[in-house]
Amino acid sequence: MVKFLPLKQAVAENLHNGDSVAFEGFTHLIPTAAAHEAIRQGFRDLTLIRMTPDLIYDQMIGMGMARKIIFSYVGNPGVGLLRRARDAIENGFPRSIEIEEHSHAGMANAYEAGAAGLPCAVFRGYRGAGLAAVNPNIKSVTCPFTGEVLAAVPSIRPDVTFIHAQKADRKGNVLVEGIVGIQKEAVLAARRAVVTVEEVVDNFDDLHPNLTVLPRWTIAAISVVPGGSHPSYAHGYYARDNAAYLEWDEIAADREKFQAWMQANVIEKSADDFAARVEHLRKAA
Repeated sequence: MVKFLPLKQAVAENLHNGDSVAFEGFTHLIPTAAAHEAIRQGFRDLTLIRMTPDLIYDQMIGMGMARKIIFSYVGNPGVGLLRRARDAIENGFPRSIEIEEHSHAGMANAYEAGAAGLPCAVFRGYRGAGLAAVNPNIKSVTCPFTGEVLAAVPSIRPDVTFIHAQKADRKGNVLVEGIVGIQKEAVLAARRAVVTVEEVVDNFDDLHPNLTVLPRWTIAAISVVPGGSHPSYAHGYYARDNAAYLEWDEIAADREKFQAWMQANVIEKSADDFAARVEHLRKAA
């Protein structure tokens, strides 16, 4: 049964050392507040799963939390590299990490297979690409009906998925609006799901029908964290903080500067800080 909890408690009850975990968001509604709470609680040996790892995974990798990453793109969107991730992969700092790279199509199909309770995803993909040569989890199968050779990858079934969304109603149903990405499938594929939201409303009765609503029985915990996806944007609430992505490239380029920034802006902060961060962005949304 879904519970409304402070974010600190929601993370502590649902994330554990050694878990496979997805903090999903595709440009939009990235669950930054949840990731920062996980950093404050100091989890270790995580398998981080996400189609598009960006700043929050750079931060988690830089803090030594990741054992492995499963992904289909690693980068600071619109800027360039993830410098802490690159340092870990190339130099083993602060620790060596395993990598498992897929295409976007491969990841999306793997999440969908996980949501359906299937052991693998079968689809048309990876033709002419070299990923299969470096990722042993990319296989091929022959269709028993047509003889067509298809790609196959293991389904993705995280121990826990974290997402950010616009609204929850008082029963615990969650509404996601705008660019949804793979958040819905990531929740349905997970054994546990935690959602941070901008606000709680009485019901969704006055909203248009073309929305994604995650029913309460798919969610373990909901935490109200206004501004919880900053510096990404939340459709209808606040704009993307482009300056923060540019600033991150300089911060992450230096190990000591990174550690100092994390101490001041993550370790010594709390989820309550997010609302203040986005006040100027709400006017631009």
